[in-house]
Amino acid sequence: MTESADPDGPPRAVLITAIAVVVVAIVGGLTYVALAQRDPAPPQVPIAAAPAPLADSAPCHALIAALPDAMGEFRRAGAVEPVPAGTAAWVGTSVTQPVILRCGVARPTDFVVGSPLQMVDAVSWFEARGDGASTWYAVDHGAPGTYVALTLPTGSGPTPIQTVSELIEKVMAPRALDPAPAH
Repeated sequence: MTESADPDGPPRAVLITAIAVVVVAIVGGLTYVALAQRDPAPPQVPIAAAPAPLADSAPCHALIAALPDAMGEFRRAGAVEPVPAGTAAWVGTSVTQPVILRCGVARPTDFVVGSPLQMVDAVSWFEARGDGASTWYAVDHGAPGTYVALTLPTGSGPTPIQTVSELIEKVMAPRALDPAPAH
């Protein structure tokens, strides 16, 4: 028996070809959607060099190694070369400025006897306010003369400082406060 056209529909070869085209289109579309939803490479954040005489200390290395990839809505970001020692950055989804951590910085000049402190978990923080951001200094953990600075953009919420406080408490020994004499 020879293959002849079915009076009720298209030839079998046309049907098979049409089904193959549809299957390839669906697989291609699903592949495209899956690839489009992958996390893009982390953004690169410029981190300005700042004096951090103890950035290469053991407590700073331990803190940097323990830092998470995410803190609430903030995701770890790469840094533009040259990357200062003892630093890390995260970018947020709703906040345009990054969160920047610096370890091993010197005592902030405004941290004097009588300065107000904020306790987050078991870590004392001194706040230095700036335009659109504030920098918080952990002032009672780590080697003497070593401070951790966490710059938080306005609207960043409490998650970054809470996360960093928990890590500081775990990897850095507590120490006595050492503010400068009052001006």
